[in-house]
Amino acid sequence: MTLMVYNTMTQSKEPFETIEPGIVSMYVCGPTVYSDAHIGHAMSALAFDIIRRYLEWNGYEVRHAQNFTDVDDKIINRAAELGIEPEALSEQLIQDWLDETAAMNVLPATVYPRATQEIDGIIKMIQDLIDNGHAYVVEGGDVNYRVTSFDDYGKLSHRNLEEMQAGARIEIDPRKENPMDFALWKAAKPGEPAWKSPWGEGRPGWHIECSVMAMEHLGNTIDIHGGGSDLIFPHHENEIAQSEAFPENRPFARYWMHNGLLQLGGEKMSKSIGNLVSIKELIRRGDERAFRLLVLQSIYRNPLVFNDEVLEGARRGLERLDTAVRGYDASASANDAEAERSAAESEMRFRAAMDDDFNTPVAVSVLFDLARSANRAEGAARHVLQAKLVELAGVLGLPLGVSPDNGSGDAAPFIDLLISIRNELRAAKQWALSDRIRDGLAERGIIVEDSANGATWRRKD
Repeated sequence: MTLMVYNTMTQSKEPFETIEPGIVSMYVCGPTVYSDAHIGHAMSALAFDIIRRYLEWNGYEVRHAQNFTDVDDKIINRAAELGIEPEALSEQLIQDWLDETAAMNVLPATVYPRATQEIDGIIKMIQDLIDNGHAYVVEGGDVNYRVTSFDDYGKLSHRNLEEMQAGARIEIDPRKENPMDFALWKAAKPGEPAWKSPWGEGRPGWHIECSVMAMEHLGNTIDIHGGGSDLIFPHHENEIAQSEAFPENRPFARYWMHNGLLQLGGEKMSKSIGNLVSIKELIRRGDERAFRLLVLQSIYRNPLVFNDEVLEGARRGLERLDTAVRGYDASASANDAEAERSAAESEMRFRAAMDDDFNTPVAVSVLFDLARSANRAEGAARHVLQAKLVELAGVLGLPLGVSPDNGSGDAAPFIDLLISIRNELRAAKQWALSDRIRDGLAERGIIVEDSANGATWRRKD
């Protein structure tokens, strides 16, 4: 089956074909580092990590660039509130992001370009845009992009310029030729970071940095450009206008991919109402894997609701998968023809789901089917099914058999020991003692479930 990818530009699924055989160039917009990253940022990072992992499992070399916006009004304002230099704030938050995404089992990008490290390229591109009539300098040293110079402006968001103007909330600036014109270069203000340019000291606007960084590190045309759906307009629309102002950069990206936004309890996260959950908090709770499973259980393009109830559901699902691989030894080997046929069929179903625009909910259902089969199997058959479950979960970046860090993980070996003793007591028909172990565990939130294949345990829902 051919991998099909939904392209925001065409609003349809398209066969995935790379510019260079066997190589995927993927640029994903990273955070503006002015405050702690929240779980909405984590959702986007996980979505593209899963996409990357699947591509690499299929033999592609993925050249992944993820930028940091490390100079911006928000950074400057926040640094001023804290009484520190903007560079110090952005440096600390960049390191936090790298640590936090590593804790979330997100593969490191091939390159992490920063806006402040690309100033020469940004200035050159702005000058080229001025020279070809797509940009103009205004009084005071700002440089704006002339949106009317680009005939296809609006093709990603599927809106025309008149519709954008009618729906936009923008400051009236009499220096602009059109209210929708956007800043490529901002003249310096006292106390702000600034660099020398042909138009005076200043700093880059937000949109220009991504065009420059993508082309500098991945080439004039890239395979995948990704980010949250909130970036479609104006950020990605403006990137296209800047980049495709030059014929050699058309198309700027072959596939535009956008993850849906995360909502807390059905309400969009917002700093203004204080309903953000930081990645730090998620990690502190020990819910990194549960959150990944939650993300996997939704189509990446769809909005995702986050609350205690759905996270607890993900925890329970994770426990079911962990239980299915209990006792698995990756260094051992086993053969069972029927189990191997079942495992191969599961992999085919997994591939079919992921080839359909990375349909992770269906792929995850394959994992749970494998888990059920492994729990019913014994000996070599159980090992074969466990191995396939671990492999396919790993493709999604979901390690299994990992004790949670919520205070109960350290108890798992002791619970296993008690279950083993209880099995021996049951075999010796010592029912009263075996029931005491079962009931004592139940009092501590551990449910023991007996089956023909022996006892298993799980934490109370």
